[in-house]
Amino acid sequence: MKLTRIFHVSDLHGSEFCFSKLLRSIDLYKPNIINVCGDLTGKAIIPIIRQKDGTFVTKLLGASYMMKNMEELEKVKNEIRVNGWYPWCTTQEELEEFKSNKKKQDLVFKDLMLESIRRWLLMAEKHLKGKNVKLFLLPGNDDDFIIDQAFKGLEGDYIINPEGKVVYLDDKHEMISTGYSNTTPWNAPRDIPEEKLIEKIEDMASRVRNISSCIFNFHCPPFNTLLDIAPKVDENLTPVMSGGSPLMIPVGSIAVRKSIEKYGPLLGLHGHIHESRGAEKINQTLCINPGSEYGEGVLRGCIINIDEKSVKSYLFTSG
Repeated sequence: MKLTRIFHVSDLHGSEFCFSKLLRSIDLYKPNIINVCGDLTGKAIIPIIRQKDGTFVTKLLGASYMMKNMEELEKVKNEIRVNGWYPWCTTQEELEEFKSNKKKQDLVFKDLMLESIRRWLLMAEKHLKGKNVKLFLLPGNDDDFIIDQAFKGLEGDYIINPEGKVVYLDDKHEMISTGYSNTTPWNAPRDIPEEKLIEKIEDMASRVRNISSCIFNFHCPPFNTLLDIAPKVDENLTPVMSGGSPLMIPVGSIAVRKSIEKYGPLLGLHGHIHESRGAEKINQTLCINPGSEYGEGVLRGCIINIDEKSVKSYLFTSG
């Protein structure tokens, strides 16, 4: 059987720079499948204040910027997007209202997230044209449900939100996906209890024709592996220290681990824990977390070659 090549990444968190690199990887790595395993959206808004004289001002990473024309404005906007943040052009009066109005903050943030994902999808549509590559973009636990609307009218044979679905990567391999996670200290939008997560997985698994060749594309990694080690935090979300270093503990999903142990799929694709880049087998199932350094503009990934019954090779990438 001809090999199927997957380029697996996760946790881009709004970094348009990393997403652009991802699209360029099509020509570099020649994948059949590109899989983005959750957490697509950014975490912060950077206001750009429109002045009465037509100029714009902002602060970015401690530096002040003044933009005199649209070309300079677009350059600074792109610099903001590199870090996974959202540029927001506003007035000083509107900004003051924004600071004191939680409802307005939520509305603006959601609008910017939705606009960003739509822009990504349009970029992907243009780049994928004629290349016979499928792009799977899975919302993760950090992603607001508003972004699911971005796929309307743009999702098709080659751009797919796989959440809750059984999809075919080729004529032999099915994939099931979920971006939901076991509950985290941050109470993210798609955090759910373990028992609810196992229900979602069981529902998808029950619709798979051949589970042994299936791929489990779950944002949250399996519990107690090399893929789910993260700093322990206290009730104030401050890292707990031990011996002068952060205390590291497993934070992955018991439900994900149990499902892998029960069904023995061919491959587990994960993300979620940025610092736990690695690969580990659970029984016969190879599980992979490519890690994430989106804040530095580094695209972490893994190239995986599979045939009908096995993972033939995998290679971690960074660029």
